[in-house]
Amino acid sequence: MNRREFFAASGVTLAAGAGFAGFAGKVSAAPAEPERFPDPSTRAPTPTEGRYTPVVTLNGGSLPWRMNDGVKEFHLVAEPVRREFAPGMVVNCWGYNGASPGPTIEAVEGDRVRIFVTNKLPEHTTIHWHGILLPSGMDGVGGLTQPHIPKGKTYVYEFTLRQSGTFMYHPHSDEMVQMAMGMMGMFIVHPRSGAHRVDRDFCFLLASWDIDPGTFVPNTAEMTDFNMWTFNSRAFPGIDPLVVRKGDRVRIRIGNLTMTNHPIHLHGYSFKVTGTDGGWVPASAQWPEVTTDVPVGAMRAIEFVADVEGDWAFHCHKSHHTMGPMGHEVPNMIGVDQKNASKKVAKLLPEYMYMPMGENGMAEMQDMAAMGMELPANTLPMMTGEGPFGPIEMGGMFTVLKVRKDIAPGDYADPGWYEHPEGTVAYELKKSL
Repeated sequence: MNRREFFAASGVTLAAGAGFAGFAGKVSAAPAEPERFPDPSTRAPTPTEGRYTPVVTLNGGSLPWRMNDGVKEFHLVAEPVRREFAPGMVVNCWGYNGASPGPTIEAVEGDRVRIFVTNKLPEHTTIHWHGILLPSGMDGVGGLTQPHIPKGKTYVYEFTLRQSGTFMYHPHSDEMVQMAMGMMGMFIVHPRSGAHRVDRDFCFLLASWDIDPGTFVPNTAEMTDFNMWTFNSRAFPGIDPLVVRKGDRVRIRIGNLTMTNHPIHLHGYSFKVTGTDGGWVPASAQWPEVTTDVPVGAMRAIEFVADVEGDWAFHCHKSHHTMGPMGHEVPNMIGVDQKNASKKVAKLLPEYMYMPMGENGMAEMQDMAAMGMELPANTLPMMTGEGPFGPIEMGGMFTVLKVRKDIAPGDYADPGWYEHPEGTVAYELKKSL
């Protein structure tokens, strides 16, 4: 079967729960709508709901669940998916329930959870519940703690959530390929007591990719030279902004499943690291920062009070990680006069538009489209995104925290660009010093 036939046969489904009939033990009969569990907004709240603020997953959402004899039941479907990284680029990934990363699992400390995992990949898989304390046989390491889940089969994981905090899920089965293809998701466990509550709670995962220009499938064999970096498999300007009401206490949860660390930096505020995947950080151990380094395979939760309005950049501080697809063998042309060479190339290739690049830096990349230079198919520019004052010249791991006094509680719609009060914007000096 070739790649085209494989993706056509596998399809991209938003189903969250087909094939429940035939499960053994305590599992109920198939639900009335076997395609998916009911949306949480349509069912009666449980006693612990209302004690916490549901998380907002950037460019994603939370996994629906149902109650069955006191157990919260979820269903994850591992399958090929198509993910739009940003307008102009769609990637053939692997993920869960039609998305990469998969939907966020939200539960409460003390909950008994039962998670059905159906494998619609072309190979076997498992799921590891990263950071969650559970019985060894539920840990999801193929060959060590369980058999691998064969193609077309469904396995059941069941355990009680013993701690609250920020966690992840991902395969421990051919994980070099499966994680590089986008198989990952967040697992948020809220405190049963209602402690650590905030007004706005965001989460996303960091991922690295090697996707050659003009192609659609990540190179899973890459170890170091990645050319794309994303928040929740989205690249700026395709990433949702963090919309916040002035005065809100805000938490941002960040998980790192890339091959390197990421110093995540917030403009306009200092914050405190209040949680890791090992648990909540005691108040006495927290300290103010504007950048927190998120190691490989780790989680960080940061918190601050949004008391200053504006549009504030939020990004990885490794400068190449805020760029779009880029090569690693581009010659350094800074200070090189290319005019004569440009004329000679034009004589030899009259139909070829030669555009000298890099002589004065790379900001001119923003002008490529205006100059008539086309990018390869399914490839983003290195720098993109327009702001109220012109090109933002960012890509990859970059988004904007938008703080406004007139945001309603529960409203996360993009309010547009900030209107700066008169006299608060940097301006051109009209006279010489």
